[in-house]
Amino acid sequence: MQPVGLGPRIVAGIIDLIIMMVIIFPLSFIVGQSLGAQLGVSLIGIIYFIVMEALKGATVGKMAMGLKVVKKDGSAISWPESVIRNLLRIVDALPAFYIIGIVCIAVTPNKQRVGDMAASTLVVKK
Repeated sequence: MQPVGLGPRIVAGIIDLIIMMVIIFPLSFIVGQSLGAQLGVSLIGIIYFIVMEALKGATVGKMAMGLKVVKKDGSAISWPESVIRNLLRIVDALPAFYIIGIVCIAVTPNKQRVGDMAASTLVVKK
């Protein structure tokens, strides 16, 4: 079980971003431009990651790249781990363009971003 580095994870992220744009962009016009409406629409993105990884161990992007999220022992992640790792995407995304997450993946031995370290998860090749 070898942790996956930046390349495949970035491609998976781009695939997921495209999916989210297809869903969120039109929805944001329907619900309006208020801050509350936009926060609600953004919540859909977080829910997508939490649900897909808790139920399938991977988002559509990760599946397309042959990746999955597992616990450090290789077993499937649970709902709490999925919630922890995905809520911390907010930290990974700081200050912009996932800089903290990218640096963490590049320099940590298990190629983990902040959310992975907090949830004790790894992204591995299937």
